[in-house]
Amino acid sequence: MPLLLSRRFAPLFWCQFFAAFNDNFLKTSLVFLILFGANITQSGAAVLITLASAIFIAPYFFLSALGGELADRYDKARVAQWLKFCEIFVALIAAVGYGRQSIATMFVALGLFGVIAALFGPIKYGILPDHLPREKLPSANALIEGATFIAILTGTIVGGVAAHSGGSRTFGFLVMGFAAACFLSALRIPPTGEGAPHLKVSRNIAASTAAMLRHLRADSRLWWGAMVTSWFWLVGIIVLSLLPPLIKTLIGGNEDTVTVYLALFSIAVGAGSGLAAVIARGRIVLRTTVAGAALIGVFALDLGMVTFGASPVLSPQAPNVVFASPLGLRAGIDLAGLAIGGGLFIVPAFAAVQAWSDADYRARTVAAVNVLNAAFMTGATVLVALLQHFGVTVPMLFLGIGVATFAVALAIRRTMPRDVNGVPAEAGTPS
Repeated sequence: MPLLLSRRFAPLFWCQFFAAFNDNFLKTSLVFLILFGANITQSGAAVLITLASAIFIAPYFFLSALGGELADRYDKARVAQWLKFCEIFVALIAAVGYGRQSIATMFVALGLFGVIAALFGPIKYGILPDHLPREKLPSANALIEGATFIAILTGTIVGGVAAHSGGSRTFGFLVMGFAAACFLSALRIPPTGEGAPHLKVSRNIAASTAAMLRHLRADSRLWWGAMVTSWFWLVGIIVLSLLPPLIKTLIGGNEDTVTVYLALFSIAVGAGSGLAAVIARGRIVLRTTVAGAALIGVFALDLGMVTFGASPVLSPQAPNVVFASPLGLRAGIDLAGLAIGGGLFIVPAFAAVQAWSDADYRARTVAAVNVLNAAFMTGATVLVALLQHFGVTVPMLFLGIGVATFAVALAIRRTMPRDVNGVPAEAGTPS
């Protein structure tokens, strides 16, 4: 039976899709409220928008460990259901805040969405090996990754459209509707049982986070997988932050053109994830990660080189005009190639982490990986902001991504584990 029709996978898939959509719908709506709905200076708006991203990501540092412990101690499906039930009330707070045009209330809702996302993170990946045999993990991860990027894209687009043409009722209907859909999907997730019934959930979040990171570091294969997946998210957040100014300033696209490029990027990540699953054919093929890193390096370098000497464009153009130009077409090809490489890169690596994790510690392993992912993403955004402050241009940054990812590809190839639970990594075994 196809995974999307499987009782053991489909509910989790749709739960994650609706959650990712709602997170980005809320964030985009808040950004538009800050930019167009409030009397705030340009510099003040920029600070608030940056703060919005920080508020959403921050809970991953502080609460991923707690989420991992809860998911291992209790039935993962039940924990997911309680979290998504609470999310309905958070969506109600967001609807009230948007209706009152209250930025403070919207920030509270966004922070609470981040809390739920951080607690849910260890569940959505930790639960897959509980319900699926190992040969299905690459395909399941490919679907989750592809759907997440598409949900991020559609949530961002709908948030912008709703802010332009919809009112508070439209916003409330959408944010509440998707929260309810998320909860209903969670209700259909099959129970997993308690992975570690004797585990005592720690009240000291900092200590439990440190313990999980030590556990991750003690296993060289898990640490390798965590570092690899963290590089994927580092590159992803940099590319997504650099793309709008690149398209607007150097390639000459308007708002619709930026949206088309974002759509192309998201669809290509999904295509790369699907290709990784096809290549795997039920195995965990880590060489695909090396190939994905090489593709990211090649296309990031080309995108940097082709735009390096480009002059700023003063009159933004529609998508059909931009894609008819040699620069716009080549930039689109480079972006799609980079995204396909990203899909190839992440799917085998995360499937390996799942396969290598002990069943009674799996959710906490995913939680520790999430903490590292958040650290890499935050550090990358701060570093890029500093580099831009000192005059480093967007093409230079893409060149830097290309060179750095080639170095990462070589490091991955040299340090790549050769087995999955005692079985050669190229072979894999069904459970």
